[in-house]
Amino acid sequence: KAAIQSGSFDDLFIGDYWVIDEVTWVIADMDYFYNCGDTAFTKHHLVIVPDSPLYNAQMNINNTTSGGYAGSNMYTNNLDSAKATISAAFGDMVLSHREYLTTDVLNGYPSTGSWYDSTVDLMNEIMVYGAYILTPANDGITNIIRHTVAKQQLALFALNPRAINNRTSFWLRDIRNNNQFIHVYKEGNMYGLDASYSLGVRPEFCIG
Repeated sequence: KAAIQSGSFDDLFIGDYWVIDEVTWVIADMDYFYNCGDTAFTKHHLVIVPDSPLYNAQMNINNTTSGGYAGSNMYTNNLDSAKATISAAFGDMVLSHREYLTTDVLNGYPSTGSWYDSTVDLMNEIMVYGAYILTPANDGITNIIRHTVAKQQLALFALNPRAINNRTSFWLRDIRNNNQFIHVYKEGNMYGLDASYSLGVRPEFCIG
Protein backbone atom coordinates (compact mmCIF):
# COMPACT_ATOMS: atom_id res chain seq x y z
CA LYS A 1 0.00 0.00 0.00
CA ALA A 2 2.83 2.40 0.84
CA ALA A 3 4.56 1.63 -2.47
CA ILE A 4 1.37 2.49 -4.39
CA GLN A 5 0.51 5.65 -2.48
CA SER A 6 4.03 7.05 -2.83
CA GLY A 7 3.99 6.49 -6.58
CA SER A 8 7.22 4.50 -6.42
CA PHE A 9 5.47 1.14 -7.08
CA ASP A 10 8.52 -0.56 -5.58
CA ASP A 11 8.55 -4.32 -6.24
CA LEU A 12 5.20 -4.14 -8.08
CA PHE A 13 5.00 -5.18 -11.72
CA ILE A 14 2.38 -5.46 -14.47
CA GLY A 15 1.05 -9.02 -14.29
CA ASP A 16 1.72 -9.45 -10.57
CA TYR A 17 -1.28 -10.86 -8.78
CA TRP A 18 -2.92 -11.78 -5.50
CA VAL A 19 -5.14 -14.82 -4.96
CA ILE A 20 -7.84 -13.88 -2.45
CA ASP A 21 -10.77 -16.21 -1.71
CA GLU A 22 -10.00 -18.19 -4.87
CA VAL A 23 -10.06 -15.12 -7.15
CA THR A 24 -6.86 -14.09 -8.94
CA TRP A 25 -6.55 -10.29 -9.03
CA VAL A 26 -3.99 -9.04 -11.57
CA ILE A 27 -2.16 -5.69 -11.80
CA ALA A 28 -3.23 -4.35 -15.20
CA ASP A 29 -1.74 -0.84 -15.13
CA MET A 30 -0.22 1.87 -12.93
CA ASP A 31 -1.47 5.48 -12.61
CA TYR A 32 -3.66 4.86 -15.68
CA PHE A 33 -6.26 7.47 -14.63
CA TYR A 34 -3.83 9.92 -13.01
CA ASN A 35 -4.91 13.57 -13.51
CA CYS A 36 -7.97 12.49 -15.52
CA GLY A 37 -11.60 13.45 -14.94
CA ASP A 38 -13.65 16.63 -14.59
CA THR A 39 -12.15 16.60 -11.10
CA ALA A 40 -8.51 15.54 -11.38
CA PHE A 41 -7.73 12.11 -9.94
CA THR A 42 -4.41 12.73 -8.17
CA LYS A 43 -4.01 9.56 -6.12
CA HIS A 44 -1.37 7.11 -7.25
CA HIS A 45 -3.04 3.81 -8.03
CA LEU A 46 -2.97 0.38 -9.59
CA VAL A 47 -5.68 -0.76 -11.99
CA ILE A 48 -6.75 -4.29 -11.10
CA VAL A 49 -8.73 -6.85 -13.13
CA PRO A 50 -9.66 -10.43 -12.24
CA ASP A 51 -8.02 -12.99 -14.51
CA SER A 52 -11.46 -14.33 -15.46
CA PRO A 53 -15.10 -13.27 -14.99
CA LEU A 54 -16.42 -13.27 -11.43
CA TYR A 55 -19.91 -14.42 -12.51
CA ASN A 56 -22.42 -14.04 -15.33
CA ALA A 57 -25.10 -11.34 -15.56
CA GLN A 58 -27.28 -9.42 -18.01
CA MET A 59 -26.68 -5.91 -19.27
CA ASN A 60 -30.45 -5.33 -19.26
CA ILE A 61 -33.55 -7.40 -18.64
CA ASN A 62 -34.78 -6.56 -22.15
CA ASN A 63 -32.86 -6.28 -25.42
CA THR A 64 -32.28 -2.55 -25.27
CA THR A 65 -29.39 -0.18 -24.80
CA SER A 66 -31.69 2.73 -23.92
CA GLY A 67 -30.11 4.71 -21.11
CA GLY A 68 -26.63 3.74 -22.24
CA TYR A 69 -24.21 1.96 -19.93
CA ALA A 70 -24.98 4.25 -16.98
CA GLY A 71 -28.68 3.47 -17.31
CA SER A 72 -28.23 -0.27 -17.71
CA ASN A 73 -29.25 -2.90 -15.21
CA MET A 74 -25.63 -4.00 -15.16
CA TYR A 75 -24.49 -0.60 -13.91
CA THR A 76 -27.34 -0.03 -11.45
CA ASN A 77 -27.67 -3.56 -10.02
CA ASN A 78 -25.60 -6.34 -11.54
CA LEU A 79 -22.22 -4.94 -10.50
CA ASP A 80 -23.23 -5.00 -6.84
CA SER A 81 -21.91 -8.52 -6.27
CA ALA A 82 -18.57 -7.60 -7.87
CA LYS A 83 -18.36 -4.50 -5.69
CA ALA A 84 -18.99 -6.59 -2.58
CA THR A 85 -16.34 -9.15 -3.56
CA ILE A 86 -13.79 -6.42 -4.34
CA SER A 87 -14.54 -4.56 -1.12
CA ALA A 88 -14.08 -7.76 0.88
CA ALA A 89 -10.73 -8.40 -0.81
CA PHE A 90 -9.24 -4.87 -0.77
CA GLY A 91 -11.24 -2.88 1.79
CA ASP A 92 -10.46 0.82 1.99
CA MET A 93 -7.76 0.50 -0.69
CA VAL A 94 -10.49 0.71 -3.38
CA LEU A 95 -10.46 4.22 -4.86
CA SER A 96 -13.09 6.33 -6.58
CA HIS A 97 -12.29 8.36 -9.68
CA ARG A 98 -14.31 10.18 -12.32
CA GLU A 99 -15.44 8.43 -15.51
CA TYR A 100 -17.43 9.73 -18.48
CA LEU A 101 -20.16 7.19 -19.21
CA THR A 102 -22.89 6.96 -21.84
CA THR A 103 -26.41 7.83 -20.70
CA ASP A 104 -28.53 7.39 -23.83
CA VAL A 105 -28.68 5.96 -27.33
CA LEU A 106 -30.29 7.49 -30.42
CA ASN A 107 -30.81 5.51 -33.64
CA GLY A 108 -28.25 2.97 -32.46
CA TYR A 109 -25.60 5.58 -31.65
CA PRO A 110 -24.43 6.44 -28.11
CA SER A 111 -25.78 9.99 -28.02
CA THR A 112 -25.30 11.48 -24.54
CA GLY A 113 -22.99 11.02 -21.58
CA SER A 114 -22.10 12.39 -18.18
CA TRP A 115 -19.44 12.27 -15.46
CA TYR A 116 -19.83 9.67 -12.70
CA ASP A 117 -17.93 8.57 -9.62
CA SER A 118 -16.41 5.22 -10.55
CA THR A 119 -15.19 2.52 -8.20
CA VAL A 120 -15.96 -0.70 -10.10
CA ASP A 121 -16.88 -0.69 -13.80
CA LEU A 122 -16.81 -2.86 -16.87
CA MET A 123 -13.86 -2.28 -19.19
CA ASN A 124 -14.31 -0.70 -22.60
CA GLU A 125 -12.95 -1.68 -26.02
CA ILE A 126 -9.96 0.64 -25.75
CA MET A 127 -8.86 -0.74 -22.38
CA VAL A 128 -8.89 -4.28 -23.77
CA TYR A 129 -7.80 -3.85 -27.40
CA GLY A 130 -6.38 -0.36 -27.63
CA ALA A 131 -8.94 0.86 -30.17
CA TYR A 132 -12.63 1.04 -30.91
CA ILE A 133 -13.62 -1.96 -33.03
CA LEU A 134 -17.40 -2.33 -32.98
CA THR A 135 -18.53 0.91 -31.30
CA PRO A 136 -20.26 3.05 -33.99
CA ALA A 137 -18.06 5.71 -35.58
CA ASN A 138 -19.01 9.26 -36.51
CA ASP A 139 -20.74 9.34 -39.90
CA GLY A 140 -20.20 13.07 -40.41
CA ILE A 141 -23.77 13.88 -39.42
CA THR A 142 -24.48 12.26 -36.07
CA ASN A 143 -22.56 13.44 -33.02
CA ILE A 144 -21.54 10.23 -31.27
CA ILE A 145 -20.53 10.07 -27.64
CA ARG A 146 -17.31 8.07 -27.41
CA HIS A 147 -15.57 10.33 -24.87
CA THR A 148 -13.60 8.40 -22.30
CA VAL A 149 -10.68 8.83 -19.93
CA ALA A 150 -9.97 5.11 -20.45
CA LYS A 151 -8.24 6.05 -23.69
CA GLN A 152 -5.44 3.55 -24.14
CA GLN A 153 -4.91 -0.18 -23.85
CA LEU A 154 -4.18 -1.48 -20.38
CA ALA A 155 -0.51 -2.42 -20.11
CA LEU A 156 -1.37 -5.98 -19.07
CA PHE A 157 -3.15 -6.65 -22.36
CA ALA A 158 -0.53 -4.88 -24.45
CA LEU A 159 2.29 -6.90 -22.90
CA ASN A 160 0.42 -10.19 -22.67
CA PRO A 161 -2.52 -10.57 -25.09
CA ARG A 162 -3.13 -14.04 -23.66
CA ALA A 163 -4.55 -12.26 -20.61
CA ILE A 164 -7.48 -11.17 -22.81
CA ASN A 165 -8.26 -14.54 -24.29
CA ASN A 166 -8.92 -17.03 -21.51
CA ARG A 167 -11.73 -18.96 -23.27
CA THR A 168 -14.41 -17.00 -21.45
CA SER A 169 -16.88 -14.44 -22.78
CA PHE A 170 -17.36 -11.18 -20.89
CA TRP A 171 -19.25 -7.92 -21.33
CA LEU A 172 -17.71 -4.56 -22.16
CA ARG A 173 -19.53 -1.30 -21.50
CA ASP A 174 -19.57 -0.15 -25.14
CA ILE A 175 -22.77 0.05 -27.18
CA ARG A 176 -23.14 -1.61 -30.60
CA ASN A 177 -26.67 -0.49 -31.52
CA ASN A 178 -30.18 -0.09 -30.10
CA ASN A 179 -30.27 -3.67 -28.82
CA GLN A 180 -26.71 -4.81 -28.27
CA PHE A 181 -23.73 -4.16 -26.04
CA ILE A 182 -20.27 -5.36 -27.05
CA HIS A 183 -18.51 -8.34 -25.52
CA VAL A 184 -15.23 -10.21 -25.78
CA TYR A 185 -16.07 -13.64 -27.12
CA LYS A 186 -14.39 -16.73 -25.75
CA GLU A 187 -12.81 -17.46 -29.16
CA GLY A 188 -10.84 -14.20 -28.98
CA ASN A 189 -12.90 -12.00 -31.28
CA MET A 190 -15.57 -9.44 -30.44
CA TYR A 191 -19.31 -9.38 -31.03
CA GLY A 192 -22.36 -7.33 -30.30
CA LEU A 193 -24.89 -9.33 -28.30
CA ASP A 194 -28.46 -8.66 -27.23
CA ALA A 195 -28.48 -6.99 -23.83
CA SER A 196 -30.59 -9.68 -22.14
CA TYR A 197 -27.95 -12.40 -22.56
CA SER A 198 -26.09 -13.40 -19.41
CA LEU A 199 -22.33 -13.16 -19.91
CA GLY A 200 -19.23 -12.80 -17.79
CA VAL A 201 -18.64 -9.83 -15.51
CA ARG A 202 -14.91 -8.99 -15.53
CA PRO A 203 -14.61 -5.47 -14.07
CA GLU A 204 -11.74 -3.07 -13.54
CA PHE A 205 -11.06 -0.93 -10.46
CA CYS A 206 -8.32 1.08 -8.80
CA ILE A 207 -6.55 0.50 -5.50
CA GLY A 208 -4.16 2.76 -3.62
